[in-house]
Amino acid sequence: MRENDLMYKKEYIRPMMTPQHVYVFRFGKHRLNNRVIIRYSHTWTGRLRINEIDVRLHHQHHPRIFLTEADLIDYLKHHMEKEKRREQERSRTDDDNDAE
Repeated sequence: MRENDLMYKKEYIRPMMTPQHVYVFRFGKHRLNNRVIIRYSHTWTGRLRINEIDVRLHHQHHPRIFLTEADLIDYLKHHMEKEKRREQERSRTDDDNDAE
């Protein structure tokens, strides 16, 4: 996160009635407007089992739901590449406008 100049905040929500634990991770460049919600439980051997990962980026109305961490990482890599391309296009158009 720090490599991409992103701020972040972590919080844990303690369950009251359910065996499922909830971990909320908020992040963003200027504001903490992106979030990842991880719902997990423990197996009978004590290992962690991720039940669901919800991701909501940049004012999305419907969260993206992933069942594995690998799916989440692939999605985020693709999203970051798209954002970098947009920033490069913006800088090119700004340079073109400055040249005129």
